[in-house]
Amino acid sequence: QVNPVESGGGLVQAGGSLNLSCTESKRLLSAHAIGWFRQAPGKEREGISCITPSGGTTTDADSVKGRFFIGRDNAKNTVSLEMNNLKEEDTAVYYCAALFLPHGICNTRSGGGYEYWGKGTQVTVSS
Repeated sequence: QVNPVESGGGLVQAGGSLNLSCTESKRLLSAHAIGWFRQAPGKEREGISCITPSGGTTTDADSVKGRFFIGRDNAKNTVSLEMNNLKEEDTAVYYCAALFLPHGICNTRSGGGYEYWGKGTQVTVSS
């Protein structure tokens, strides 16, 4: 069982930055692709970006390209989501999820088949 845990959410002004982290205590993330998703009130969950164990990345959300960057540190068992130039429309609960994927390309479309989900961290961007 993989139990990813998100952290790093909070309240930030528009134009600011936040760095989210996804960790897992049993050091199982090294064989899993990690995806970041978000869900705003009244909206469907949206896939943002993912990263494979070897570091290959895919960004599926056009609205964050050039602003959000995903990275991983397998030694620290952590995947990060660096979010820059935040906008009010980025306000949402952000989730990380894990998918056993020792090889291949990841994506976050339609949930991407991710098996293990964190409980989420709230990001609120104020004007």
